[in-house]
Amino acid sequence: MAATLQGKRVAFLATDGVEEIEYVQPRQAVEQAGATAELVSIKPGKITSFEHLDPSTTYEVDVSAADADPARYDALVLPGGVANPDFLRTDADAVRFVRSFFDAGKPVGVICHGPWTLVEADVVRGRRLTSWPSLRTDLVNAGAEWVDEEVVTDNGLVSSRKPDDLPAFCAKIVEEFAEGRH
Repeated sequence: MAATLQGKRVAFLATDGVEEIEYVQPRQAVEQAGATAELVSIKPGKITSFEHLDPSTTYEVDVSAADADPARYDALVLPGGVANPDFLRTDADAVRFVRSFFDAGKPVGVICHGPWTLVEADVVRGRRLTSWPSLRTDLVNAGAEWVDEEVVTDNGLVSSRKPDDLPAFCAKIVEEFAEGRH
Protein backbone atom coordinates (compact mmCIF):
# COMPACT_ATOMS: atom_id res chain seq x y z
CA MET A 1 0.00 0.00 0.00
CA ALA A 2 1.40 3.40 -1.01
CA ALA A 3 2.03 6.02 1.66
CA THR A 4 -0.50 8.82 1.77
CA LEU A 5 0.13 12.44 2.62
CA GLN A 6 -3.55 13.39 2.65
CA GLY A 7 -4.05 16.48 4.80
CA LYS A 8 -0.32 17.23 5.09
CA ARG A 9 1.33 20.46 4.01
CA VAL A 10 4.89 20.39 2.64
CA ALA A 11 7.11 23.47 2.30
CA PHE A 12 9.60 23.66 -0.56
CA LEU A 13 12.28 26.23 0.30
CA ALA A 14 13.96 27.53 -2.86
CA THR A 15 15.03 30.66 -4.68
CA ASP A 16 16.59 31.67 -7.98
CA GLY A 17 18.95 29.00 -9.26
CA VAL A 18 17.04 26.01 -7.90
CA GLU A 19 17.66 22.93 -10.04
CA GLU A 20 14.38 22.56 -11.98
CA ILE A 21 14.07 18.77 -11.82
CA GLU A 22 14.98 18.69 -8.11
CA TYR A 23 12.07 21.03 -7.40
CA VAL A 24 9.51 19.66 -9.86
CA GLN A 25 9.79 15.90 -9.32
CA PRO A 26 9.68 15.92 -5.48
CA ARG A 27 6.80 18.40 -5.58
CA GLN A 28 4.87 16.13 -7.97
CA ALA A 29 5.61 13.14 -5.73
CA VAL A 30 4.23 14.72 -2.56
CA GLU A 31 1.22 16.19 -4.38
CA GLN A 32 0.42 12.84 -6.00
CA ALA A 33 0.53 11.30 -2.50
CA GLY A 34 -2.11 13.83 -1.39
CA ALA A 35 -0.08 16.64 0.20
CA THR A 36 -0.47 20.35 -0.39
CA ALA A 37 2.87 21.84 -1.47
CA GLU A 38 3.88 25.47 -1.08
CA LEU A 39 6.89 27.32 -2.43
CA VAL A 40 8.63 29.34 0.28
CA SER A 41 11.40 31.67 -0.82
CA ILE A 42 13.62 34.49 0.38
CA LYS A 43 11.75 36.96 -1.79
CA PRO A 44 8.13 37.41 -2.86
CA GLY A 45 7.01 37.21 -6.47
CA LYS A 46 8.66 34.69 -8.75
CA ILE A 47 11.84 32.64 -8.78
CA THR A 48 13.68 31.23 -11.78
CA SER A 49 14.74 27.61 -11.83
CA PHE A 50 17.78 26.38 -13.73
CA GLU A 51 18.60 23.30 -15.78
CA HIS A 52 22.20 22.91 -14.71
CA LEU A 53 23.57 26.42 -15.33
CA ASP A 54 20.90 27.66 -17.76
CA PRO A 55 17.78 29.59 -16.69
CA SER A 56 14.62 27.53 -17.20
CA THR A 57 11.16 28.16 -15.75
CA THR A 58 9.71 30.74 -13.37
CA TYR A 59 7.55 29.76 -10.40
CA GLU A 60 5.24 31.85 -8.28
CA VAL A 61 6.29 32.06 -4.63
CA ASP A 62 3.51 31.27 -2.15
CA VAL A 63 5.09 32.93 0.88
CA SER A 64 8.40 34.48 1.88
CA ALA A 65 10.57 32.79 4.50
CA ALA A 66 10.21 35.94 6.62
CA ASP A 67 6.42 35.49 6.67
CA ALA A 68 6.21 31.69 6.63
CA ASP A 69 5.01 30.02 9.82
CA PRO A 70 6.87 26.69 10.18
CA ALA A 71 4.05 25.40 12.40
CA ARG A 72 1.78 25.34 9.30
CA TYR A 73 3.92 22.67 7.64
CA ASP A 74 4.38 18.97 8.29
CA ALA A 75 7.60 18.57 6.30
CA LEU A 76 10.25 20.46 4.33
CA VAL A 77 12.07 19.85 1.04
CA LEU A 78 15.31 21.60 0.11
CA PRO A 79 16.04 21.12 -3.61
CA GLY A 80 19.55 21.75 -4.88
CA GLY A 81 21.12 23.64 -7.70
CA VAL A 82 24.43 25.41 -7.15
CA ALA A 83 23.16 28.97 -6.63
CA ASN A 84 19.90 28.22 -4.80
CA PRO A 85 21.32 26.93 -1.48
CA ASP A 86 24.13 29.47 -1.59
CA PHE A 87 21.53 32.26 -1.61
CA LEU A 88 19.38 30.52 1.01
CA ARG A 89 22.18 30.01 3.51
CA THR A 90 22.92 33.74 3.56
CA ASP A 91 19.32 34.62 4.46
CA ALA A 92 18.62 34.61 8.22
CA ASP A 93 14.89 33.98 7.73
CA ALA A 94 15.54 30.94 5.51
CA VAL A 95 18.05 29.53 7.98
CA ARG A 96 15.63 30.07 10.88
CA PHE A 97 12.86 28.38 8.88
CA VAL A 98 15.04 25.32 8.21
CA ARG A 99 16.24 25.05 11.81
CA SER A 100 12.65 25.12 13.09
CA PHE A 101 11.85 21.83 11.31
CA PHE A 102 14.72 20.09 13.05
CA ASP A 103 13.82 21.64 16.42
CA ALA A 104 10.28 20.27 16.00
CA GLY A 105 11.40 16.81 14.80
CA LYS A 106 9.63 17.25 11.47
CA PRO A 107 10.90 15.29 8.44
CA VAL A 108 13.14 17.04 5.91
CA GLY A 109 14.23 16.02 2.42
CA VAL A 110 17.39 17.49 0.89
CA ILE A 111 19.17 16.76 -2.38
CA CYS A 112 22.35 17.68 -4.24
CA HIS A 113 23.72 21.07 -3.03
CA GLY A 114 20.74 21.58 -0.68
CA PRO A 115 22.69 20.54 2.45
CA TRP A 116 24.64 23.81 2.35
CA THR A 117 21.62 25.41 3.99
CA LEU A 118 21.59 22.64 6.63
CA VAL A 119 25.24 23.41 7.44
CA GLU A 120 24.37 27.08 7.97
CA ALA A 121 21.42 26.08 10.18
CA ASP A 122 23.84 23.94 12.25
CA VAL A 123 21.63 20.83 12.06
CA VAL A 124 23.96 18.20 10.54
CA ARG A 125 26.19 17.49 13.55
CA GLY A 126 25.96 13.78 14.35
CA ARG A 127 23.77 13.08 11.31
CA ARG A 128 24.46 10.62 8.50
CA LEU A 129 23.70 12.03 5.03
CA THR A 130 24.76 12.34 1.43
CA SER A 131 24.97 15.18 -1.06
CA TRP A 132 26.63 16.26 -4.26
CA PRO A 133 30.27 15.14 -3.78
CA SER A 134 31.69 18.68 -3.61
CA LEU A 135 29.82 19.29 -0.32
CA ARG A 136 31.49 16.37 1.45
CA THR A 137 34.17 18.45 3.18
CA ASP A 138 31.67 21.11 4.26
CA LEU A 139 29.38 18.48 5.77
CA VAL A 140 32.18 16.59 7.52
CA ASN A 141 33.57 19.86 8.92
CA ALA A 142 30.07 20.64 10.24
CA GLY A 143 30.03 17.31 12.10
CA ALA A 144 28.09 15.08 9.70
CA GLU A 145 28.95 11.57 8.61
CA TRP A 146 28.98 11.83 4.80
CA VAL A 147 28.32 8.73 2.69
CA ASP A 148 28.11 8.18 -1.07
CA GLU A 149 24.72 6.46 -1.41
CA GLU A 150 21.64 7.00 -3.59
CA VAL A 151 19.38 7.86 -0.67
CA VAL A 152 20.14 8.08 3.05
CA THR A 153 17.63 8.34 5.87
CA ASP A 154 18.63 9.47 9.36
CA ASN A 155 15.82 10.01 11.86
CA GLY A 156 13.51 11.82 9.42
CA LEU A 157 16.26 13.46 7.36
CA VAL A 158 16.25 12.10 3.79
CA SER A 159 19.17 13.01 1.55
CA SER A 160 20.27 12.18 -1.99
CA ARG A 161 23.20 13.10 -4.21
CA LYS A 162 21.93 14.18 -7.62
CA PRO A 163 19.06 14.20 -10.14
CA ASP A 164 19.72 10.54 -11.07
CA ASP A 165 18.72 9.66 -7.49
CA LEU A 166 15.31 11.35 -7.74
CA PRO A 167 13.17 8.18 -8.06
CA ALA A 168 14.58 6.79 -4.80
CA PHE A 169 14.56 10.23 -3.13
CA CYS A 170 10.93 10.93 -4.04
CA ALA A 171 9.75 7.52 -2.81
CA LYS A 172 11.64 7.92 0.47
CA ILE A 173 10.43 11.45 1.23
CA VAL A 174 6.83 10.38 0.71
CA GLU A 175 7.40 7.46 3.09
CA GLU A 176 9.13 9.57 5.76
CA PHE A 177 6.66 12.45 5.45
CA ALA A 178 3.79 9.98 5.93
CA GLU A 179 5.43 8.78 9.17
CA GLY A 180 5.47 12.35 10.47
CA ARG A 181 7.55 13.63 13.39
CA HIS A 182 10.64 11.70 14.37
